[in-house]
Amino acid sequence: MLLKTKYHGEIEVAENDVLHFGHGIPGFLDEKEFVLLSLEEGSPFSILQSKKTSELGFVVVNPFLFFKDYEFDLGEADKELLSLEKEEDVVVWTILTLKETFEESTANLQAPIIVNSKTKKAKQIIINNPSLRTKHKILTNI
Repeated sequence: MLLKTKYHGEIEVAENDVLHFGHGIPGFLDEKEFVLLSLEEGSPFSILQSKKTSELGFVVVNPFLFFKDYEFDLGEADKELLSLEKEEDVVVWTILTLKETFEESTANLQAPIIVNSKTKKAKQIIINNPSLRTKHKILTNI
């Protein structure tokens, strides 16, 4: 299918690459289908691009690349909603807030995006842990 995107223009994506957010994303509840697009070849950053709204794309990254001791427990209700059976099927992304100087950019560790790589079901969860915030500088942890 042909998809209009915020950062890549029009591109061809496979229907089986679409991630399904059954309840949308907080703040974007009507946005239920996204695709992950590499920001550029070799980059650890990707774009979580809305299938419905071409101007809606979030820059995301695997948080474990920048935060080695990042951890949280996924609740049973979320595991069931995502049809998760094996830990190796879990893919975790965090949304970045990019600043004018990249050194000031932050990651939202309080609300990771969890994807079941087998079923393509996805959900952004909210973690109730006071040590996790919505703005963790990513470059102070390398």
